[in-house]
Amino acid sequence: MAEKITARSVDYSQWYIDIVLNAKLADYSPVKGCMVIRPRGYAIWERLRGELDRRFKETGHQNAYFPMFIPMSFLQKEAEHVEGFSPELAVVTHGGGEKLEEPLVVRPTSETIIWSKYRDWIQSWRDLPLLYNQWANVVRWEKRTRLFLRTAEFLWQEGHTAHETKAEAEAETAQMLEVYRKFAEEYLCLPVIAGRKSDSEKFAGAVETYSIEAMMQDKKALQAGTSHFLGQNFAKAFDVQYQTREGSLDYVWASSWGVSTRLIGAIIMTHSDDKGLVLPPSLAQDELVIVPIFKSDNKASVMEYANKAFGLFKAEGLRVVIDSDDSQSPGWKFAEWEMRGVPIRVEAGPKDVASASVVMVRRDSGEKVQVKLEEAPAMAKELLKRMQKELLEKARTFREANTKDVRNMDDILAFYGKEIVAKNQPADDGESHEGTSEAKGGFARGLWCGSRDCEARLKAELKVTIRNLPSGMQDNCSGACCLCGASAKHMAIFARSY
Repeated sequence: MAEKITARSVDYSQWYIDIVLNAKLADYSPVKGCMVIRPRGYAIWERLRGELDRRFKETGHQNAYFPMFIPMSFLQKEAEHVEGFSPELAVVTHGGGEKLEEPLVVRPTSETIIWSKYRDWIQSWRDLPLLYNQWANVVRWEKRTRLFLRTAEFLWQEGHTAHETKAEAEAETAQMLEVYRKFAEEYLCLPVIAGRKSDSEKFAGAVETYSIEAMMQDKKALQAGTSHFLGQNFAKAFDVQYQTREGSLDYVWASSWGVSTRLIGAIIMTHSDDKGLVLPPSLAQDELVIVPIFKSDNKASVMEYANKAFGLFKAEGLRVVIDSDDSQSPGWKFAEWEMRGVPIRVEAGPKDVASASVVMVRRDSGEKVQVKLEEAPAMAKELLKRMQKELLEKARTFREANTKDVRNMDDILAFYGKEIVAKNQPADDGESHEGTSEAKGGFARGLWCGSRDCEARLKAELKVTIRNLPSGMQDNCSGACCLCGASAKHMAIFARSY
C-alpha cells in the first residue's frame, strides 16, 4: 500500500526502489547486480517492445538473432571498441569441464559477432543494405547498480545495418534517432532532446553517436536511447568489402542503435508520484480496474453489476480487470491499485447499481467522474486519451521550467550550486546506491567551444556532463563558451545524469 512508498522529498532514490519493489515490477536476483523482472514489469516491456518492433518493421528492418558468446579475439579487432568495454566484460574461460582454447565474452553488444557474419553475407552492392535488428540480453559488469536503470544483465534491442554509401548510413542513423524520439514522446509520454554526443561521450567504435535525453523528476538527465554512425570502422576491422557498381572494392558503411529496459526506469521516474506507479495508458497491462463495493447482504447484486460493466468494457477492446477479493476493504484496494499504476479505477457500489452508473477515477490527476453505465466505455476511452496527452504535457512543462540558458561559469555555479555529496546507502541487496542529494539545477543550455578539457573540468568539479548537442540548434553558435570564454562552436545541453 501507499505507506510503503518513501516520499520523493525525503529520499528520491529510495522512493524509486520502493515503487519498483511494491508495484511488483522487479526484484533483486541472487546474483549480485542482476534483477528479476516480475510479470507486471515484463508486461510493460512486452508492450514497449511490441510497439517499437512495429515501428522498426515499418522502416524496413528485419529481426535476427546472434549468439551471446563472442570470441575474445573479435573484440580485439576494433581497438577503441574493446578498450571502451574492457572494464565491463564477463569472460568465460571454461566450458564442459574443460578450459576453452580461446576465452569467450558474454555479449556486451553485438557489433563484432554480427560483422563477422556480414563478411560472409556481403559480396556485392546488390547484397546491400542489410537492415537487421536483434532483441536480446546483454551483460555489462557494472559495479554500481539500480533496478532497471543499471544492472549487470539487461534486455534491449540492437539494430545493426550495413550500407553501400556513407550518406545512406548517416541517413539511417538519423532516421532511427527520429524513430526513438517519436516513440518516446508519442508512446511513453517522455519528452526528449535529440542531438549528437560530444566526442568524449560517444559509443566506443563509433564515428558519431546521437542520443535522446530525458529529464527525471529529480532534474537529472537519463539517456533514453542512442543511434550510432559507425563509418567503416567495423567493416575494416572484419574486412567486409563489397564490389561497387563500378566494379571496384570498397568497405561497407554501418550504423547501430538501441534502447533497453532502462526505459522502464525512465517512465517510473518521469510520471510516478508518492502514491506509487503512474503509467501512460499505452503501457498499462490493465487500463481499468473495477472495484466492487459491497457488504454481505448486497454482494450478489453488486458483483452481477460489476461483471456487466466488465463485459461492456471488454467488448470495446479495453484492457480491464475486476478486483473481487472480499478479504480487503475498498480503501485498501484503492491504494493498492494506485500503487500498481492502473490508469483508471472504476467504482461500483449499491448506489451505482441503483442509478445505473459507475464512478471513474483517473490515476494521475485524481479526476473523478460519474457516468451512466452504457456511456462508461466511451468515457473511459476519452479519459485514457486525455491522460496520455496530459502526461506528456506535464513532463514537458516540468523540463522547460527546469531548463536555464547559461552564459558563463558564474551562471552554471549559481544554477547547480554546490553539490551535496551523498553517502553511499546500502540497499536491501547489500549493493551500494546513490543516496539523496539536494535537487539543484536541471538542464543548462549554453555555448561550448568543443574543448575536452572544459568538458572534463566541468565533470570533475560539478559532476555535470554534456548530454548532447541538440539538433536544430547548431547553426548560430557564435559567442563565447560558457565554460572558458573561448570562441564557441556548439550549443550544448549540460546536466547531472544517471
